[in-house]
Amino acid sequence: MSKLDKQFLEDRELRNAALAALKDDITHLKTGLSGKGLAERTVRRIGTGAKDALGDAGEAASDNRGIIAALFGAIALWFARGPILEGLGLELIGADEDGEDLEDDTLDDGEAIAEIEIAAEDAALSPEDALSETIRGDDND
Repeated sequence: MSKLDKQFLEDRELRNAALAALKDDITHLKTGLSGKGLAERTVRRIGTGAKDALGDAGEAASDNRGIIAALFGAIALWFARGPILEGLGLELIGADEDGEDLEDDTLDDGEAIAEIEIAAEDAALSPEDALSETIRGDDND
């Protein structure tokens, strides 16, 4: 066998090895980019991130036990504010006799404009005059 034939066979073997490596890489890439592969990686990353965050939160909580106890105490006082204020003879601001929150009686912009226009029609005034009377409190209601 001549030197040229040996070189040809070696080159062919190198080419076949490179082609096999390329095909393996393509197969690996297709598997990694498939829906199942992406979902598994996403779940794994989220799980790892959640575990890290939980570990950090646990360390922070153990370092700041007093602050966390104060936070839970403040939350408990907030939920028990009605009976506590009642025991002290005070009322909740914005609550009726039953301790229920009162509804907000303020008007939104659309309702206020409608009331001014109705007042203007009733008094045969322009909306600007009705507005000024409403602000001054000159209406007859």
